[in-house]
Formats: sequence, C-alpha cells, structure tokens
Amino acid sequence: MTETLRLTIGASDCDRLRALAEGTVPIAGVTPEVTVMPLQPLFNLQMTTHRFDCTEFPIATWLRHFDRARQDYVGIPVFPSRHFRFSCVFVNKAKGLTKPTDLAGRRVGTMVWDMAAAVWLRGIFAEHHGLPVDAPIYVTAGAEAPRAGDDHPQFYPPGIRVEQVTDRSLSRMLADGEIDALYTARAPSTYFTEPDKVGRLFADPMAAELEHFRRTGIYPPMHLVAVKSHLVEANPWLPRALFDAFAESQRQARLRLHDSATLAVGLPWLAQHLEETERLLGEDFWSVGFAKNRHMFATLIRYMRAEGLLQRDLAPEELFPASLLET
Repeated sequence: MTETLRLTIGASDCDRLRALAEGTVPIAGVTPEVTVMPLQPLFNLQMTTHRFDCTEFPIATWLRHFDRARQDYVGIPVFPSRHFRFSCVFVNKAKGLTKPTDLAGRRVGTMVWDMAAAVWLRGIFAEHHGLPVDAPIYVTAGAEAPRAGDDHPQFYPPGIRVEQVTDRSLSRMLADGEIDALYTARAPSTYFTEPDKVGRLFADPMAAELEHFRRTGIYPPMHLVAVKSHLVEANPWLPRALFDAFAESQRQARLRLHDSATLAVGLPWLAQHLEETERLLGEDFWSVGFAKNRHMFATLIRYMRAEGLLQRDLAPEELFPASLLET
C-alpha cells in the first residue's frame, strides 16, 4: 500500500464510533472522510443512493443481500448498536396486554418491517414466548408523522398479514387504540405525553432481558459496519483494516465510560452502572469479531429464514471474508 485509499464513511453519533469519527483512531491504509448524521436519515440515504463507501448498516437488511446473485456489501463484525428491545414493545393500556402471547390476533405496529429491532422481537417471541410470527396483524406507518410509503424497499413475506397506513402515525394510533401494540426502536412520543394510555408490554423489561441473556447468551446487535464489495475486491486488506479501527474505537469508548474524572455522559452513577452491567453480562458484553458472535449470527439467520426474509440457508462462515473469520 504505497498510497492511502480515500474512503467515505457514514456513522451515527454514538460513543463506539466517536474516536474514529474524530480521527484519533486511524484506519491503516485509509484516508477517511467521516460524516456523522442521524440514524434513520443515514440508513434511508444509504439504502436508496448508496452514498457512502463504508457505513453503519442495519444488520437484518444486510443479511437480506445474501439472497442476491451478487452481494453489494461486505460486512465487518463490529456492532455500533446493540439492544435487547424488550423495553421497546409498547401497548395501549386499555387493551390489557401483559405478555407476548396476548398479541396473537392483535394489531401490532412496526415502522420498518426488516428493521433489526422488529426482526429480533418477532424471532425471540416465536422461539421463547409462544407467539408465532404470523399470529399478529402488523401495521406499518411513520413513527411520529404520516408516511407515504416505505422509506426504502421492503419485502413482506407471504402468509404475514401487513397493513400499510399512510395518513396516521404509529404513535398516535397506539394512544387512540387503533393499534394494540408497537415494536419500535425508540419510545413513541405518546408514551411520555399520554402515560395514562401508553405503557410497556413488560412490567419489568430489564428482568426479562436478563433472563433472555442468561438463556441464550445473546445481546442482540441492531447494526454492523459494511463496506462496498467492489472496494474489497480491489483492496483485499481493507476488511481487516476496518475491523481493527472500529474495534479500537469501541475499546476507547469503554475506557472513557470507566473514567470517573469527567463522566462521559450525564448519568451520576455511570461508573457503577457499567460495573453492574459487566457483572451481569460479563466484561465483553459488547463483543466484536466473528468467533464470539457466531452463535448470534446463526440465530438471526434462523429467525429470518423462518419468516421468509432470507431464502438462502447460510452458514455464519459464509457471511465474511476469510480475513475476518479469525477475529
């Protein structure tokens, strides 16, 4: 590598990517141009215009690419976003819903069908909580405002009942009882403004999430990092260089959380929260690399295959170039 490769990178504003975005973590052989922007606009831009060479990428949408004759993106097994999402199932309180099986036959909102939050919830509820994927009636719409259609192309599996609403928001429909529940990545505004109407399905979501982790060992990733395939074909060293840099950026983020001289975020007991999290989930709860996440990928593939979002019967080893299988 005599000259560095110029690479445009799209990223959300999170601590795991901050050192890389600020340039304090270099990428070997690369001159990066990093753009930090809100998450949903980033995804919509990448799914429609493919603006960035390398970007934070929704993990379920990335897996769907393996049904194509040619994959547009090579994945990097680092995960800017992870979330259990049990706390992200909201209900209309008047409906008396307290557990996943109560959602059978009910109208359940979801902003984007293949968003990782909804894919994980559907799979987990089917496998561990007795709610088949095809049991609810799903409603897609904008989260807080009406939406004319899908922000980026979607595939709706056969046998799943999906209604698309273009003149109402999911947040409003939930408070008004037009939908019974909502799978989401962030709390609807009506949860805060109309708490008498909107609440969470799980009375103690953290306890449910810890139980799920003890049962499966999986802290579900929402996103990974992906780079355009043609760049990898021309520069086979690139995936490992990106992996090393993104992993180092995350390592530095963890160190900042442990530094109590100046708290990294505005939580008064941040250090104690982190210590308790690492006691419950292990120090490497936000693991990177292929080996420690192979079981997670196998599980996600199985969930997506079961509901028809993925046609190919993939082995996890098929997901990444050989240079990353040893990570």
